Amino acid sequence: MAPSRRSRTLGALLAVHAGDALGAPFEFKPYTAIRSRHPGPNSAFPRTLTGGGFLSWAPGAATDDTDLTRAVLLAYRDAILSGDDVISKAAEHSLAWYRGDRWPGRRQGTLPRDIGGATRRGLSSFASSRDPSSSGAGQGSAGNGSLMRCIPTGLFQADPELLVKESQCISAITHNDRRCTIACAAYNTIVSALVVRGLSVEDAVSASERVAVSLEGGRPDGPVHAAIKIGRTISLEDLADKGPRGVDFLGSCSGFVLDSLTLAVAAVLDERRLDQVLVDVVRVGRDTDTNAAIAGGLLGARDGEEAVLDEWKDLLQFGPEFRRLADQLLTAQGVLPGEGVGQGEGQTLSLYSLMT
Repeated sequence: MAPSRRSRTLGALLAVHAGDALGAPFEFKPYTAIRSRHPGPNSAFPRTLTGGGFLSWAPGAATDDTDLTRAVLLAYRDAILSGDDVISKAAEHSLAWYRGDRWPGRRQGTLPRDIGGATRRGLSSFASSRDPSSSGAGQGSAGNGSLMRCIPTGLFQADPELLVKESQCISAITHNDRRCTIACAAYNTIVSALVVRGLSVEDAVSASERVAVSLEGGRPDGPVHAAIKIGRTISLEDLADKGPRGVDFLGSCSGFVLDSLTLAVAAVLDERRLDQVLVDVVRVGRDTDTNAAIAGGLLGARDGEEAVLDEWKDLLQFGPEFRRLADQLLTAQGVLPGEGVGQGEGQTLSLYSLMT
């Protein structure tokens, strides 16, 4: 049986968290360093959430990837349960994380252990202006710091046009470069197509391409669409075995938003088990935690909660809270515990014809 909507929702959130924790010990290490330490095949790579790395993460701990996903998830809780503006609340919860304002696992007032430059600039600007529409770090700051946190929109905003709008606006709080905002919209289109509408992976990726082309002014050669197309051509298993040389990764998988999107598309099209695919994303190297978090979200949306290893779920810092919040939001939206996802008929036309 195909996973239920609840299973896919939980799977997406937990796999973001698990990918983050799996990749954290290897963050910033190049492919060659990881290959030297773990020269064997995929099956020989450690699948336990060991923690460690240059920031000495605890096993299963949330880095900034999961922390900021939690911030956006809390914003959807506030919007769905209390009617608050989701964009403003996403900015407020992200700022609370930045300031260490009653954030779980942090002493009050302490700064994050790990934060990207654009995220820091955007949240600092928002702290002064309180205007999430003008706080972004600007064109040219095209890191993956908004793509890594954007998945709650794909899970809980069922209206396709609002999904695209909210994806872009929540990205723009910190990352308003169009490559970032459009990448978030394309990514969340895949998530929603899988989780809410029950489309196949192929149809979900095709829907994201149509959204990217529309948002890039109808250009089939726009950078976000190009990143998705590259993801279609990559064998992630070969990439992890042989390294990323010769592949069109402009940022060497070191945090450039389009590299992360390409890896995530390659991951969701890979038919192997979720844990096997996530291991290979980490083996590619560089921004291992964020790349694995982003890819994990799509894999969890595809395969459901059951595909996330039990030994991973047992260690995840926010696992119980993510489960509770997901159940609250799905119940508020009228989704029954065992309810399946839709078949997509009559529901996807606007995904293909969105205008900027």
